[in-house]
Amino acid sequence: MNPNDVASYLANNPEFFEQHAELLATVRLTSPVLGRTISMQERQMELVREKYRALELKLAEFVRLAQENDTTVNRLTSWTQSLLSVRNDADLPQVFTTSMQRIFNLPHVTIRCWDVADAYADTWFSAPVSADVQLFTASLTTPFCGKNMDFEAAGWFNVPAATISSIAMLPLRSEGKVFGLVVLGSDDPERYTSQMATHFLTQMAGISSAALRFMIN
Repeated sequence: MNPNDVASYLANNPEFFEQHAELLATVRLTSPVLGRTISMQERQMELVREKYRALELKLAEFVRLAQENDTTVNRLTSWTQSLLSVRNDADLPQVFTTSMQRIFNLPHVTIRCWDVADAYADTWFSAPVSADVQLFTASLTTPFCGKNMDFEAAGWFNVPAATISSIAMLPLRSEGKVFGLVVLGSDDPERYTSQMATHFLTQMAGISSAALRFMIN
């Protein structure tokens, strides 16, 4: 019999060691943990401990993620409350960016809106953007996160565009129509990556759209 045959036999005949219990005391195995020969019972205990440690690590990771998500939800709530507290519509874009930057500890935040009402035509947030930016924004089904590939939007901050290493862009929509873009920038190339989750950024885009849609025609 080859080793596979033996393993198959034992798997299909679990009563074997009940009928030959004395073998359990004589079988010796090499421990990868202790580096010496141990009994089968000791090896079984090692395996149980290894599984327990793996479960502990998974549980710790779940707890960490839950705490991070709880912190983000609290920040999202605080930011939403800061937007609702604004009484003057003209002040909202400034409060929007500064509160987002402060509450979420973001290095750089800005917005651009187009097709705005005449009352907001000469504001900083309605500065002209290219047709390419508008087409790109319309193509986004979820927020974009990744390296700054010489994006036009990287030049909207009050810092040189070359210092923006990574960028996140959140499209603003009203009734299916794209009317603006929220841009987050960082000099850390790993701050916004294509692998990061965008669940909360999507929620922020939705809140942003609801808060700023009053400015468009």
